[in-house]
Amino acid sequence: MSYKTKLKIGEFSRLMQVTVKTLRHYEQKQLLIPNEVDEWNGYRYYSIVQMQKLNSIRKLQQLGFTLDEIKELYDDESHTPSLELLSEKIEETEKQLQELIARRNQLIEWLDSHKKIKTMEKFSIESLPEVIVVSHREIISDYSVLGALCCNVIGPEMHRLGCKCSPPGYCFTIEHQKEYTPTDIDIEYCEQVEEMGKNSSIIQFKKLPAVPKALCMKHYGPYERFHESFTEAFDYMEEKGYIVADNPRTSYVDGIWNQEDPEKWLSIIQIPIM
Repeated sequence: MSYKTKLKIGEFSRLMQVTVKTLRHYEQKQLLIPNEVDEWNGYRYYSIVQMQKLNSIRKLQQLGFTLDEIKELYDDESHTPSLELLSEKIEETEKQLQELIARRNQLIEWLDSHKKIKTMEKFSIESLPEVIVVSHREIISDYSVLGALCCNVIGPEMHRLGCKCSPPGYCFTIEHQKEYTPTDIDIEYCEQVEEMGKNSSIIQFKKLPAVPKALCMKHYGPYERFHESFTEAFDYMEEKGYIVADNPRTSYVDGIWNQEDPEKWLSIIQIPIM
């Protein structure tokens, strides 16, 4: 009579390189039940055949089959996926592959964007000249509506009033709330024009004094990440001993109006300092 090897759950776990917790999970799902359970001490024993079954389960998992799908295969004793099921898995894998390729491309673009930033001088100290601007101040729900506000409300009103923008163009925002709020942002949009005009219910004309010294920093990416650039800017200011002299401006160079990809949006943070 041949001897049948019996492996305790710990031995089986060690030899098969799978945790006891995983084996107990398989048992709960009725997928891999111990070959024998001692009724006196509750010890679980596994057989050599179950080593082979566990290897099959692992292989099916690697191919994308769920434990429920694997259990169905063993319940109907086929142990092998049907042609229809294999076709479904291939289609599912193709979809996942396309999603991974798209994710990889986005990560590459983001990496290239960061590399581009690192290869140029991040900070510069500049003076900001006196400018005439049209101003529109409003409480907006969040930064995402800023593009539509500029394109659909402020821009048409400036055109109606015959405003002439000074080349190459300079527009920026100033936040007036005293503390951060993710919604209901009190923001003022300013755009440089050649001359003063008549105020309307939407825009007002004003002259902003020159700023003798401002720390300027390029920000690539969506507006929701401004906090990252402000953190870097204030770290730099503290390191160099600069003090904030007035409300920061955020100047917009590239945005939704000429770049569909938010990662390619370029803004310039301008912080008056002394």
